[in-house]
Amino acid sequence: MDMASLSSTLLFVAFVAYLVATFLFGGAVKSSTAQSTQSFDRWGKLAISVTILGFIANLGYFITRWIAAGHAPVSNLFEFTAAFGMMIVGAFILIYFIYKAPALGLFALPIAVLIIAYASMFPTEITPLIPALKSYWLTIHVITAAMGEAILAISAVAGFVYLLKNIDLTKKSKERFWIEAVMYVLVLVVGFVVSTLSFSIMNYSAEYNYISKDETQHTIEYTMPALFGMNESEAITDGAMDPLVEMPPLVNAKKLTTVVWSILFGTVIYVLLRLILRKRISVILQPLTKKSNSQLMDEIGYRSVLIGFPVFTLGALVFAMIWAHEAWSRFWGWDPKEVWALITFLFYAVFLHLRLSKGWEGKKSAWIALIGFIIIMFNLIAVNLILAGLHSYA
Repeated sequence: MDMASLSSTLLFVAFVAYLVATFLFGGAVKSSTAQSTQSFDRWGKLAISVTILGFIANLGYFITRWIAAGHAPVSNLFEFTAAFGMMIVGAFILIYFIYKAPALGLFALPIAVLIIAYASMFPTEITPLIPALKSYWLTIHVITAAMGEAILAISAVAGFVYLLKNIDLTKKSKERFWIEAVMYVLVLVVGFVVSTLSFSIMNYSAEYNYISKDETQHTIEYTMPALFGMNESEAITDGAMDPLVEMPPLVNAKKLTTVVWSILFGTVIYVLLRLILRKRISVILQPLTKKSNSQLMDEIGYRSVLIGFPVFTLGALVFAMIWAHEAWSRFWGWDPKEVWALITFLFYAVFLHLRLSKGWEGKKSAWIALIGFIIIMFNLIAVNLILAGLHSYA
């Protein structure tokens, strides 16, 4: 078995281990008797052991792929997203040994599983680096940025557990609506995985010519029926579906098509779940948070931002600007990814300001942490997939 095959196998092992550990943490949550900071029962030990084994396999994937590729495996969407999922688990393990809160594992691991599944839908082949990526600063910038985002993700998980426990889901309210909206967004990620797999099994493929923003002609292959067409697109493949709407050069219509198909599939899955369960998904999950410690969740959410914010700032802004200067001879260029990195930085700066100077704790702090993670995921999914820019290779 070569290194590339070994790395794929190790990633699959990690995926399965995280899935198993999620159910074990479910057992730990149900069996804990009082405050989870004092509880480290049999289920908890088993769950964290399986999580660590999965993380070791995940780390093995990262190292073996690095050896096989000859460069850090963070140069495309598959590699970056898989590394992001791994770092979320790494951040969770660290937090778990400090606070012993099994409820965090019950919700952090499924997010990591979804992110790794999402990553696996992108091309996984190892490809040579383009000139702009051949820099040690790229490795430092991307790994540090992913690490910061992973720590910030834990604050969102803690906030989610806090909100799920403390929102009265029996009464109609804005809070009840928005917490269910979060569940809907998570189901959309499942929709992306299901839609990609479905069209892949059907072996769907259609090619189009289009004119890019630099007025040159290119060819692009769609692996899903084209809902949106590239600028001045023209079908090459016989019988290919005509796009419903043509997009301007700034928008990557192929990736926008993928996003819309994911929303359609995810919405159908969500409606089916609601019909089968006959309850909101948040109502089904709420009993799993009843034994969690609200004050502890609030503390974890805040401290995760305190640690994650400077790490993210270094990786996504400072190191990114150094790399941008090496790659494009300028520190800042208002590329869509750069703009959203700045928005994320400003958002968490406001979070800390409100927390420290205005005393925003509890629900307010939890909601902000959750919104922060939505911004991170928007940057990862929508900005990467839809907007064309200097980061479009990723």
